[in-house]
Amino acid sequence: MTLSKLAVKNIRKSIKDYSIYFFTLVIGVIIFYVFNAIESQSIALSVSKRAYESIELMNQFLSTVSVFVAIVLGGLIIYASRFLIKRRNKEFGVYLTLGMSKRRMSVMLFFETLLIGVISLAIGLVFGVMVSQLMSVMVANAFEADMSRFTFVFSPKAALKTCIYFGIMYLIVMVFNTVSVGKCRLIELLHGDKKSEKMRLRNPIVCAVIFLVSAAALGFAYNRMINILKLNEVSQLGFILLLGALSTFFIFWSLSGMMLTLFKGMKGLYFRKLNSFTLRQFSYKANTMVVSMTVICLMLLLTIVLLGTAFSLSRSLNGNIRNLLKCDLYLYRGMESTESGEEPDGIGILDKLSENGIEAGNFSGVVNYYVYGDDALTEKSYCGDYLEELKKNYLFIRDENLLMIVRESDYNKIAEFFGTQKVQLDGDEYAIVGNFKPSLEVRDKLLKENKSIIVGGRELTPKYDHCLDGMISMIGTPSEEGTYIVPDDTVDDGMRRYERVLANYKETDTAGKAELEQRIIDILDVLWEKDALISYKTREEMKAASTGLASMVTFISMYVGIIFLIASAAVLSLKELSESADNVKRYAVLRRIGTDENMINGALFKQIGMFFVFPMLLACIHSVVGFKTANVLLESMGAKQTVFSLLSTAAVIIAVYGGYFVLTFLSSKRIIKG
Repeated sequence: MTLSKLAVKNIRKSIKDYSIYFFTLVIGVIIFYVFNAIESQSIALSVSKRAYESIELMNQFLSTVSVFVAIVLGGLIIYASRFLIKRRNKEFGVYLTLGMSKRRMSVMLFFETLLIGVISLAIGLVFGVMVSQLMSVMVANAFEADMSRFTFVFSPKAALKTCIYFGIMYLIVMVFNTVSVGKCRLIELLHGDKKSEKMRLRNPIVCAVIFLVSAAALGFAYNRMINILKLNEVSQLGFILLLGALSTFFIFWSLSGMMLTLFKGMKGLYFRKLNSFTLRQFSYKANTMVVSMTVICLMLLLTIVLLGTAFSLSRSLNGNIRNLLKCDLYLYRGMESTESGEEPDGIGILDKLSENGIEAGNFSGVVNYYVYGDDALTEKSYCGDYLEELKKNYLFIRDENLLMIVRESDYNKIAEFFGTQKVQLDGDEYAIVGNFKPSLEVRDKLLKENKSIIVGGRELTPKYDHCLDGMISMIGTPSEEGTYIVPDDTVDDGMRRYERVLANYKETDTAGKAELEQRIIDILDVLWEKDALISYKTREEMKAASTGLASMVTFISMYVGIIFLIASAAVLSLKELSESADNVKRYAVLRRIGTDENMINGALFKQIGMFFVFPMLLACIHSVVGFKTANVLLESMGAKQTVFSLLSTAAVIIAVYGGYFVLTFLSSKRIIKG
């Protein structure tokens, strides 16, 4: 029999042993192809120029991340190969006994790896092409592409890239298998399953002390991590992460050492059914898996936080597009260059546009207003003792920042334009409007204390005891820290700091809007060169930027998060399959003494379940702190954690992690039946 035929026969005979390995390879190929095919899919969609630029940037990041993903998958494949070789030690020993050389055995493994690689690549690419069509729909929805042009897309570039990366991985596995076979000894192959594993029983008291110290150190790391951004102590991040990782390691180390002693004290639980057998098996094996469980726990933590944060950011930014980008065009320029507060060249923004052919008739609605400033009204003068609290919530606050002031009549025009709440001031009163919650929470406290301000030499008292939800500009995130609305006669022209214009195009069709917008942009670019210094933002431009950021973060986080999740679950699965293979004789003894098969399966289910649950449980506890830390960054971008994002994260984890658990249990049940 040729070596190639023997390799095919071996794969057929061991197909069930290869199931987890093969499943992981196929899933890896699918994910790798899907995320690298986004570029080809986006080309086939009808998207705007700005949206396409965002997609191109996202593809560049995905290409870079693919290198990291390939390294993770490569390590996972090598790890899986170790398990398969261990499972077949006796088979290899028989080959050597019958006279097969190690070189020929290496060639046989080469054919097996090549065959599995080709099959997994073929199946993975077929399913990857199908799944990538769903990704096309996601990209189209994210960038509001014209779905009428949607067609079935196959990406030769992504397929070639997948084949090259996985080909390199399989080549490394072949080298690893050759080295492993070259080092093996016949007696170890034939009698490796009879070697008893040395178990080092730890002192329960020492373990308990280390557990308490580790828990305290972890609590300290939690506290510092939650406040690290608020206290602007990012330089300590490395130390805190290292402390958290070490604490996680010693928690697993101490629990594995004292768990059996704890359960022995619970006699009703310990001696129930096969719990004594199950707990001993788990405790002894956990002693040898401390490092693995620590790494798996940290990888699961990254998966949970990455997916949860990505879904939250994507959902929030998409919501911001609907709620904040309420006009087609936003124009603004500073006026600090003139002492009188007049326009830099004596002509307003709208007049400048009119001089260049853009008349008021081109707009269906326009609001032209000024933002004022008083040198006596700064963040420090208004916030006083609350300034430090404000800085903790928002890192970019400066003591000398002038507070923005808008006249009551101007703000009410803006509120009517945006459809937000108007204000009505009586006498010497003021109000604060904004939408950046961390900043408004501090100002709310001052309003409740009836904090007065001096503007234009007049003292004003609060109209409301809280800030009103509102905005005076068009920006993609709710980041307006607070604008002070005052009576019209409180300010004069000399206090003008900015001129702003909000406008909607009269054109209603997409092509007409795009043509008018381009005319305006061309005019503004020329005016900028002539020192008119008028800046602009368009709704489409800001929408594309927000959508691009949300999509990039979401896709990259999903890419890395799912790969980490697969790696974690696969490592646990392979370790449990290896454990089941080692325990075949122990389960056979249970059958010989009359143990019911359902009871044996229940014990196996509990043992595998504990190995899957323990690292996930601690990862979930870690993720609470991870989400709180991420919330600080999310809030600065106008986003927040949502129930939807948490449920979406849970669904992905249950599907992948739970799927591996079910496959592991079914495969292990088959193995222990011998």
